[in-house]
Amino acid sequence: MSRPSMFRSSGQSPLSRRGVLKSLAATLAASAALVQPAGMGFAQTPPADAAGEETPQVARFGYEDVVQRARELAAVAFDDHVPPLPEGVANLDFDAYRNIRFRPDKALLGSGGGPFRLQMFHLGFLFRRPVTVSIIRDGVPTPVPYSPQLFDMGGVKLDSELPVNLGFAGFRLHYPLNNPHVLDELISFLGASYFRFLGRGQQYGLSARGLAVNAGAQEEFPFFRAFWIDNPGPGAERVTVLGLLDSASVTGAFQFFVYPGEETVVDVTATLFVRQPIEWLGVAPLTSMYFVGENDRRFLDEFRPELHDSDGLLVHAGSGEWIWRPLRNPPEQARSSFIDKNIRGFGLLQRDRNFEHYQDIDLHYELRPGYWVEPVGDWGPGHVELLEIPTNDETNDNIVAFWVPDAKPQPGQTLVYRYRIRAVADAEGLHPGGRAVNTYQGKPKAAGSTEAVLPGTRRFLVDFAGNDLAYYALDPASVTIDASVSKGQVVRTFLSSNAKINGFRAGIDVAVPPGETVDIRAFLRAGGRALTETWIHPWTAR
Repeated sequence: MSRPSMFRSSGQSPLSRRGVLKSLAATLAASAALVQPAGMGFAQTPPADAAGEETPQVARFGYEDVVQRARELAAVAFDDHVPPLPEGVANLDFDAYRNIRFRPDKALLGSGGGPFRLQMFHLGFLFRRPVTVSIIRDGVPTPVPYSPQLFDMGGVKLDSELPVNLGFAGFRLHYPLNNPHVLDELISFLGASYFRFLGRGQQYGLSARGLAVNAGAQEEFPFFRAFWIDNPGPGAERVTVLGLLDSASVTGAFQFFVYPGEETVVDVTATLFVRQPIEWLGVAPLTSMYFVGENDRRFLDEFRPELHDSDGLLVHAGSGEWIWRPLRNPPEQARSSFIDKNIRGFGLLQRDRNFEHYQDIDLHYELRPGYWVEPVGDWGPGHVELLEIPTNDETNDNIVAFWVPDAKPQPGQTLVYRYRIRAVADAEGLHPGGRAVNTYQGKPKAAGSTEAVLPGTRRFLVDFAGNDLAYYALDPASVTIDASVSKGQVVRTFLSSNAKINGFRAGIDVAVPPGETVDIRAFLRAGGRALTETWIHPWTAR
């Protein structure tokens, strides 16, 4: 049985936006008074009755309580008010903000003897909207009160003590991920509905998000108002995070089961309540950066050959087909859709793990994880959408991928999605076929002195490796290229063994009318058997 919701009104008082938010604030403020530091965690003394005996155990707080809050929040008008920050932190620049650090000796969750530790992010700079973070101990949620003593302020001077209800910008969880004796950052939630997490030996790159609404158009950024973290006990192999999401169009309750490991896994359940019609609902959105790569060299005025957190989108269609779409930094915003029913998986991956291709001894792009999303249950008809936004440098996240259901969400609807996200390092094990590992393009050359090159022709070279390709490379004549173009024509294809990758290099020359944008598709096969995933690349003829 769920606990009574803090938002529930009596039959005599209808819900109102002010009432709901005031109730939330009052409950959190009252709960904050119960919080007392106790080592690295929190201690609570259960109330006693007149005879000195403990009162009966209350119902445990859980995901259904957050669902109830999201349901009732959706029934009132959206409140986008952000309280002004106190003087002293209101105008922090990037350098000042990044110098504010949570004190490791103040980390929470340690009192239960579990392996996880909780640290907070301070408000300031771009992160001005407060979020409440509570710890669930013995089934009872208790908010963490703000205190400047939790932080090394890094030289920031405060004229007065900041209030205990200031809140936090977000939080991160630490765990002995790479060394049994060292606590590494495992997962962080910071800004809107963004979160990112790591597997063993990985460094932060792309991010996941709770939800995307109308991405690339009149975009709306849902945000988490509150989090609840279950206090893990000794030997815990996972940590549970609950989140309450809000925006003008939708509210939501999220449950994250985080399993740290070589490839950390996050199991997500999202229950969404729609406030107003949504044109593009982005489920399980992933956000990354692609600036320069071997297939897109518009910006190359420095020593580093490639700069990207991800180099491609992989899709596992409901039909069983695997599709690889190399990423680009296009001159204009571009959308690509991969229509499907009952999608099996999709993700933004960093396949290129060769340091020599990046030459960055500080940022180590070769260690960035990929995120692979696997739906749980049938998501029905829809499509994976890839949004590529132009960027002039490597500091902007300009790539977004997400699932869009065919049916546009309408007010009053309740939607439930379950999925898991895996932090992938070695993507070779994701599917059994050969993979497209490199993509190059350039002006084609005539095969012979008498052969003319058609106007508007472009050459694409694709390296395929993995699975059985090393075997078939011993007999290249048994392998053929299956290539097509959505408009125009495939002028020529050719295939060569590539001993450097134990696979093949496929050449595809296409002729496309000037100004037309087309999709080029290609895969390798032997007889009737597909040996590789399907490589897809858009091209606009100049």
